[in-house]
Amino acid sequence: MRTIKLTIQFDGTLYHGWQTQSRERSVQSTIRDALSRMFNKAVVLHGSGRTDAGVHALGQVINFHTASTHALNVFVTGGNALLPPDVRILDAAEVDEHFSARYSATSRQYFYRISNRPHAIARHYCWYLPLQLDLAAMQQAVAILRGEIDFESFCQAGSGLDHFRCHVTHAEWRQELEYLVFDICANRFVHNMVRILVGTCVEIGRGALPADAVSSILAAR
Repeated sequence: MRTIKLTIQFDGTLYHGWQTQSRERSVQSTIRDALSRMFNKAVVLHGSGRTDAGVHALGQVINFHTASTHALNVFVTGGNALLPPDVRILDAAEVDEHFSARYSATSRQYFYRISNRPHAIARHYCWYLPLQLDLAAMQQAVAILRGEIDFESFCQAGSGLDHFRCHVTHAEWRQELEYLVFDICANRFVHNMVRILVGTCVEIGRGALPADAVSSILAAR
């Protein structure tokens, strides 16, 4: 059996996240069904991480095992021919049998964009928030997010995780043209962590919470 690693890109607007669900359209099931048709055999996909509904991916890694002898470029061209245009396979590589898209990943990175004016074309790629936010206060709020941190306070309740520790290597707010962008990189993220962090920072940016609120919320667990 060969282990194939795919790097994929998708627009998550019309999907209920990455993970296969019984009644909702997911990215995982869409790619699984395309590859299963391609090989005329069921394929089991493993992803580097789950994404929530409406989240997009620029370079997510997935892997699967196959007895297929197809050249690597066929996984790209053949897979894309069977996929909808909002899901694309960017690259295919054959990797060691012990490779796992989930467990071999060393880091994951999220970008979250906010705009204070409405958009027609970019409406699915930013949060329209008609407020003037204090960028300096938001930057100060996330400056403490370095190293291994327990994010239980920033995780969706009832997640059932064994632990909430994430090792953060980078976290910042910055201005990019008209957008405020939150950029965070860590070895893992707990459920809804990025969205809850963004929401908290917005409360800080509009003056409803002090700049040290993130620190005290973390401590409260």
